[in-house]
Amino acid sequence: MKLRIRREAPEHIFPVDDWKIIQTKFDPKYVAHEETVYALSNGYLGMRGGFVEGRPAVDDGTLINGFYEFRPIVYPEEAYGFPRQGQTIVYVPEAKIIRLYVDDEPFDVASAELTHFRRTLDMKGGLLVREVEWITPQGKRVALKTTRIVSFRQRHLAAIDYELTLPDAPAEIDISSELVNPRPKAEESLDPRKAPLFGHKVLMIEGMSCDDQRIIQCYRTQLSNYWVSCGIDHEIETDCDYKTEIKSVEDFGNLSIMADMEPGKTLRLTKYIAYHTEQDSKASELNYRVETTLARAKEKGFERLAEERRDYLDDFWRRSDVRVSVIEPLVGSGDTARPRGQQIIRWNLFQLLQASARVEGFSIPARGLTGRVYEGHYFWDAEIYEVPFLIYTAPEAARHLLKHRYEQLDQARNRARELSHQGALFPWRTINGDEASTFFLASTAQYHIDACIMYAVKKYVDVTGDEDFLFDMGAEMYIETARLWISLGYYPDRHPDRFYISGVTGPDEYTALVNNNFFTNVMAQDNLWNAAQVVERMERERPDAFRELAAKTGLDKSEVDAWRRAADAMFLPYDETLGIHLQDDSFLDKENMDVEGLPPEKFPLLLHYHYLEIYRHQVIKQADTILAMFLLGHRFTIEEKKRNFDYYDPITTGDSSLSACIQSIAAAEIGYTDKALDYLRFAAVMDLSDVAGNVVDGAHLASIGGTWLALVYGLGGLRDYGGQIRFEPNVPENVESIRFPLTIRGQVIEVDARPSGTTYTLREGTGLEIEHQGQTVKLEPGKSVKMPTASKRANP
Repeated sequence: MKLRIRREAPEHIFPVDDWKIIQTKFDPKYVAHEETVYALSNGYLGMRGGFVEGRPAVDDGTLINGFYEFRPIVYPEEAYGFPRQGQTIVYVPEAKIIRLYVDDEPFDVASAELTHFRRTLDMKGGLLVREVEWITPQGKRVALKTTRIVSFRQRHLAAIDYELTLPDAPAEIDISSELVNPRPKAEESLDPRKAPLFGHKVLMIEGMSCDDQRIIQCYRTQLSNYWVSCGIDHEIETDCDYKTEIKSVEDFGNLSIMADMEPGKTLRLTKYIAYHTEQDSKASELNYRVETTLARAKEKGFERLAEERRDYLDDFWRRSDVRVSVIEPLVGSGDTARPRGQQIIRWNLFQLLQASARVEGFSIPARGLTGRVYEGHYFWDAEIYEVPFLIYTAPEAARHLLKHRYEQLDQARNRARELSHQGALFPWRTINGDEASTFFLASTAQYHIDACIMYAVKKYVDVTGDEDFLFDMGAEMYIETARLWISLGYYPDRHPDRFYISGVTGPDEYTALVNNNFFTNVMAQDNLWNAAQVVERMERERPDAFRELAAKTGLDKSEVDAWRRAADAMFLPYDETLGIHLQDDSFLDKENMDVEGLPPEKFPLLLHYHYLEIYRHQVIKQADTILAMFLLGHRFTIEEKKRNFDYYDPITTGDSSLSACIQSIAAAEIGYTDKALDYLRFAAVMDLSDVAGNVVDGAHLASIGGTWLALVYGLGGLRDYGGQIRFEPNVPENVESIRFPLTIRGQVIEVDARPSGTTYTLREGTGLEIEHQGQTVKLEPGKSVKMPTASKRANP
């Protein structure tokens, strides 16, 4: 795989700080990049990191999870079963704009004469702070500090603290604090991942009010009938004379503050922002909820809101921080004065928190709430790349994501019937539970999403011990996904002892509609085995609940036998000569592609080659067979994993951000330490170094979750199938230590892995048993156990 790093952050502009992302000089070339890097979110409400003045901007805006508009899907050639209606996340009215005029001259960071500029994302406090000093055209100095937060405790709330000072000269000041319903930009793109344009005005005004210093406006989407009420309220503190005017009309509202400021005096404006959404609602009810949120925020004040956010983050870092002490750079540029590794790792972890903290009732979009690419849709990314992190650090958030899938089970049943299947087929990409992807070759055909969701359910239950979830929701999901596999697969006449699954696409989207994709088959096999086991357990342990579920689903016990028989007979293609599992039946029959010989400008292939050309070659977009060997690693030997890695790794392009983290884990396990670190670095800097060249479109949440996987499962060596917590550490010699906490069935252990050995400490709990390289380790409260690590370096 060819690793292509586009940009390293210059240290004189972006200094290294373990807890902060700092920018010390404005440069227009970073505007698009920093709108994503400095975004704030809580999983429900997300604000991209644009400037409060609203300019310069590339794609700034505010998003709310699950707030979408329908769009008709028009096909040049119609066909049965194609989705007719898409769902696209849309920007809600923008409330973070505060414009400044000094002696009638507008402040614009792009054109202003600046003697000081500093923007800081404080990941300990969760604050976005910008400090500037501006010399006006009349030569007056103006100092401005803005601090932005998006609340974790009150997910509908954000706030901005705006502090303006004139150090040495008086001036007439005008401030416009605005609420604007933005007009969509008329831009087309050939990139299929970008959000499409609408042919109609999306948000229609349904009601508005303003009084004193508060503005509330309510809008409704034309087609999806989603309602959003948004409001702003203010507090002003100054010794200077000032007056205010308030205005609210359709698509615009503002509070104007006109002040005669004296030298040395400060004007402080606090802006409180609230959003509430609901489908099929009423303006009066939503506006009332906004009023209540704003009133409570004003009562608390900005300092208290910021303190609550710091407290929330203190708890997050206690549960989640991964601390890496390095002898030489692990991730980040190798030519900086200090390694960026810790800074990069913490930014990734901070993004996982922002995407999941208050995600109740929703899932995590592919780019979180940092951008609109992939239309705000939920994919399998959440279950495979993000849920593991949440299981071990915030199990309640993991439960919310899996519960959301359960709540959309009826729509999955409908989709299965539409495709002539039994059971349930979860959509490849969706917001409301209906399939929204038009390219069925790389979407609907990826049936493995059912198995991936159930894999996450099993991991969640195994690690947390939440058997209520298993039997209240998981069991029903197991029944319906098992039925899907039975109706999709078959026993061929030529091989009646084998169970085949044909016409599917695996995780590798450069190979489509194949027979017996290894990943799909082995994950379906696991799904079927587990479904049979869970149903039989439920009948033994919760007979009343089982009878109720059997009646609800029409379950016949003969079905369970059919699931186990199909799983036992599942065909897993294998080549005896090469000693590898085939990605699919025909993979070796295709022509080889010289991936290493392709020029960098030809990547990603999907933007430069027709899919038919790609499909004809042995070329891989993302880890497929290798991913299966990680997820179900207990079923394969180290030798098998090495042979498969050696074959598939050179033909993997890295065109998917989901791949490098998995390749890092695989390389670490088989002893390819240098490759493991290269792939870890590639995944970790995906956004901060703009590896894919599209960070303007939002953060790559799957790669971010995968970075945690590569650190904890790769270098830390965690293995957990079946709930048995085992460690096979793979810490390289250039790393002094890697330390991380894990929450396991309500208990918290601290792992301190070093090249020579690993120390395990039970930080919270009554006692826990784990394994270290095959040896049983019994942990007791407050005691540390150090275990030596056998070396297994095998760099090629």
